[in-house]
Amino acid sequence: MASNPELDQRLRQLLATAGARNGESRAAFEALYRATSSKLYGVVLRIVRRQDWAEEVLQECYVNIWNHSASYQAGLSAPMTWMTSIVRNRSLDWLRRPNFEDATDDNAVFEAAESPEPGPLAQLETSTEAGAIARCLGGLEEKQRRAISMAFFDGLTHVELSEKLGQPLGTVKTWVRRGLIKLKDCLGNAGIVGT
Repeated sequence: MASNPELDQRLRQLLATAGARNGESRAAFEALYRATSSKLYGVVLRIVRRQDWAEEVLQECYVNIWNHSASYQAGLSAPMTWMTSIVRNRSLDWLRRPNFEDATDDNAVFEAAESPEPGPLAQLETSTEAGAIARCLGGLEEKQRRAISMAFFDGLTHVELSEKLGQPLGTVKTWVRRGLIKLKDCLGNAGIVGT
């Protein structure tokens, strides 16, 4: 599936208008919500794996998006990439909170509500930045690339990575940290992110 520059441009405009805090801001934010909420809900649900939690986390995410819409920088990332990062981070924070309940029995809820829309990985693969990102990921050691991919695209925590990869927690943290440093340097050299 090809990238959709028209949608990206529309989302950039909606974020800019929402961030301007003028008479059109509320309508722009409502349009942004309608255009993105189903995809972002799928991301949250994939991570937290409970419908009630996903709804609450998504609401918090949109408050965060509203509050930070003025600081969105189109040159650093596509709008959906920026919003997906907010959603992913908030979802992981939710799972790390005290008194976390295990949601492993709720896979049926996740599967029933899974969105047919392309997820963040599919969007990444079709973006204009995909070639540079793929090259930079390809330049990482296999263990670093695998750990970073599982953490970002599957929403796994360091503890979950440690269990899945069968490696000590400190080792996995080192792989992720060193891999992210290399990735940032490579993307900076490619002009994708500032160094």
